[in-house]
Amino acid sequence: MPDFLPDLPEEKILACLSRSPGNELRSGKFDSPESSAALVANAFGWFLERPALLPPLPGVPAGQPLDVELEAEMRFPWSGGRHPWLDVGIETATTLIGVESKRYEPFRPGKQSGFSEVYDRPVWGEKMSRYTALRDDLVAGRMGYDTLDAVQLIKHAYGLYTQGQKRARGAVLVYLYAEPPVWASGKAVSAERIALHRQELADFADRVTGDNVTFVPLHWVDLLGQWQKQPALADHVAAVKERFGALG
Repeated sequence: MPDFLPDLPEEKILACLSRSPGNELRSGKFDSPESSAALVANAFGWFLERPALLPPLPGVPAGQPLDVELEAEMRFPWSGGRHPWLDVGIETATTLIGVESKRYEPFRPGKQSGFSEVYDRPVWGEKMSRYTALRDDLVAGRMGYDTLDAVQLIKHAYGLYTQGQKRARGAVLVYLYAEPPVWASGKAVSAERIALHRQELADFADRVTGDNVTFVPLHWVDLLGQWQKQPALADHVAAVKERFGALG
């Protein structure tokens, strides 16, 4: 049983994590001191039973949250195959928000490098032409990223676009990232890698600006800083910071 923070609906969180194909619980990754999944589950799990207390995310003018879900599947417009799972799904009266959280991942090797042929299906249209152009550039090797998992983000954007259209909602992809100064071992995280990640993130955001799925980079420090201004969230934020340490 994972050691969750106080005042969290543990059974609901476990149910969410168990249905995801990422296998974070069974693999033991969730219990790693560098786990991103543990950070996002503990931070956002507090809102599963009280979505109305989740403040609008910085940079996302979406209105009052009606539902918060951990491990939210955003299915493509076909039945078979694999579909995207985002760390958090948030729905308001006007907007579908998918949150992809990163902690140490950008500073490790091993980013995805390609797309299967199913993504070539003519289903995305002009409203997603910038994401598709970037996808084609990545596949052709005309460009690439070293710290940013652009392939995953594009797949997430396609899933959000599909579900946003289905639910008659606008769609926003939030990239929630940390810049931890040290690894769990105490070794310093490369300052050069942190700087490169910032550059690649800005480049990605610029390339997809204007498409139907709005891309919003958000620093964990800024998110927790916003939450901390709410008296009802002060204790929860303090617990997150104590458990997970410096995030940037």
